[in-house]
Amino acid sequence: MLKSLTIKFNKVKPSEGSNENIQDPDPSSESRQATGQGENKNEKKSLKTKMPPVSAEESQTKIQDKVSEKNTHEDKTTNPDSQNPTASTGAKPEQKEMGTGKEDPVSKPPVINEYADAQLHSLVRRLRQRTDFYKRKLVEADMSSPESSPQTAKPIAVSSTQESSAKLKEEHSQKVPLIEYLKRLRLPKSIDSYTDRFYLLWLSLVTIAFNWNCWFIPLRMVFPYQTPHNTHYWLITDLVCDTIYLFDLLLIQPRLQFMRGGDIIVDSNELKRHYRNSTKFQLDMASIMPFDVFYLFFGFNPIFRTNRMLKYTSFFEFNHHLESIMNKAYIYRVIRTTGYLLFTLHINACMYYWASSYEGIGSTRWVYDGEGNKYLRCYYWAVRTLITIGGLPEPQTLFEIVFQLLNFFSGVFVFSSLIGQMQDVIGAATANQNNFRICMDHTIAYMNTYSIPKIVQNRVRTWYEYTWASQRMLDESDLLETLPTTMQLALTVDVNFSVISKVDLFKGCDTQMIYDMLLRLKSIVYLPGDFVCKKGEIGKEMYIIKQGEVQVLGGADGTQVLVTLKAGAVFGEISLLAARGGNRRTANVVAHGFANLLTLDKKTLQEILVHYPDSEKLLMKKARVLLKNKAPGTGATPPNKGLAFLFPPKQETPKMFKALLGSSGKAGLARLLTLKREQTAQRKDKDQEENYISDMVATGAARVNTENQGYSSKLSRAKA
Repeated sequence: MLKSLTIKFNKVKPSEGSNENIQDPDPSSESRQATGQGENKNEKKSLKTKMPPVSAEESQTKIQDKVSEKNTHEDKTTNPDSQNPTASTGAKPEQKEMGTGKEDPVSKPPVINEYADAQLHSLVRRLRQRTDFYKRKLVEADMSSPESSPQTAKPIAVSSTQESSAKLKEEHSQKVPLIEYLKRLRLPKSIDSYTDRFYLLWLSLVTIAFNWNCWFIPLRMVFPYQTPHNTHYWLITDLVCDTIYLFDLLLIQPRLQFMRGGDIIVDSNELKRHYRNSTKFQLDMASIMPFDVFYLFFGFNPIFRTNRMLKYTSFFEFNHHLESIMNKAYIYRVIRTTGYLLFTLHINACMYYWASSYEGIGSTRWVYDGEGNKYLRCYYWAVRTLITIGGLPEPQTLFEIVFQLLNFFSGVFVFSSLIGQMQDVIGAATANQNNFRICMDHTIAYMNTYSIPKIVQNRVRTWYEYTWASQRMLDESDLLETLPTTMQLALTVDVNFSVISKVDLFKGCDTQMIYDMLLRLKSIVYLPGDFVCKKGEIGKEMYIIKQGEVQVLGGADGTQVLVTLKAGAVFGEISLLAARGGNRRTANVVAHGFANLLTLDKKTLQEILVHYPDSEKLLMKKARVLLKNKAPGTGATPPNKGLAFLFPPKQETPKMFKALLGSSGKAGLARLLTLKREQTAQRKDKDQEENYISDMVATGAARVNTENQGYSSKLSRAKA
């Protein structure tokens, strides 16, 4: 009785102290502790205390402390089951004795919350696995230490990496199912019709379907090529074309972007609304109307598919986009115009066979006689009629006469239109070449008028031919002027920025200033042997070699090749910052072969630097550094040697100091006094000359005044 009351009191009594003990979920540990201490009742009472509600963080911390204590206890002590097997068996009778009477509530503790109890068990199990994992890591670290062989740790690491990679592959294969992969292949929400190549490819497919309907619907309507034996082939082809039309109507066209007030609209609802309100949507709907259902009532007649030819807007759109991306669009224009001509002849051949069937095959000389290939014979007749070659049989009946007249009229109109269009296409393709020929002819006529020597004329012709062959135009600036400034800058940056960035003088300058310079560069072509600049000239330009080579000549006779500059080299850059007239060229620069140079003059650079004062200071500083590198001499340099134009000319040393520096003692002093007397005498003579000149001027002025007074008195007397 006392025992049961004590047990009930322990169940209700709260644990004293702030730290609570947590029940160990492992029953084996309880048995080991019971056999080791020999007092099973007291241990059970201490372990089984009612757990008060605590937070998750506190419970996790307590569990970790408990598990660490148990692990250290297990490491220090041996397993009691292995050392004393009878101890564990001896504990069983005691438990059995306790279970003979009333059921002991301590043997099966009450579970307050099954979910919390399961979470705690799972947490303890994970913590034990974590402890075992770190123990194994410590063992592996000891095995891979320098004192032991490192080969024992490698297989474990390799196997672990292989397992991890295998797990990652499995997870990746599971994360990307087939549905997700198919979602990636779906169409975008909006399509840019000008830059999207997928849309151009799709338009080519729609164009093929459109051409199939345009060419074969009239053919099947007139010629007996559609028979009951091959009907299913025609039906399959028609079904494929209709599927393409329907797919374009529902999925492609409602996704095309458009412009509204300068903004590109990409919203899906706006794109669909814009397409439904357009004329193209009406034509597409008319072209896909299923008039084929009339096959069930009137038979398989291709006339019910004539509405498929209303999708001509996609055909012209495909032509426009294809021409915009082709390098030689005029070739496609010629092919397209030829296709128009062939299609017109095709329609004329079909109409001729229909007229022959209406009149009766072989009934007259004018109609088709039924011999040979039907289509080729009719096509031959259409060519001769539409191009008005003549030599055809005369029409006999009224129907034949009217048909022939209409055919002639339409042939003249259509053929003349196609010939004019072909001429425009060829003329546009050769417009630049015609302009080049006109300019060259005018220049030759001018040289012949003024009897220019043949050598000069030949050099001018050579310049024209090389310029046209190298850049296919005479002046690049004429082409760039038609473009906006942003487009000009984009083109010049791609063409010349890599060259101008190599110039040491412009490194570190404002990028916008360099862009302005690129827009001002001029291209000049030099023939073999032409002088780019001559010795003694005032340098006012900078040269950048874009293509070809130039040679710098020097020496006593000026014919020795000092250096050969190739593409990308720069010379004359210091002359852009020259002050007061610039510096003079110190050598001759001759073009070695054909050379294409970019030039920038001094005036243009000064206009640019007005807006970039920081870059101007930097350029002046760099110019001084380049000057020191190119002209390191210490003495006075003549104007035609070196690059000393950035500094004012040094004043000449007075003769007295030269004499003083060149002599010593009394002789030097006497010489200095002599030079001083000479200078004093020269100054006196100069003063006398100035006084004499001033006296003469004063005397002349007085004489002129006297004469003017006498002349005025005489004039007054004459008037009186």
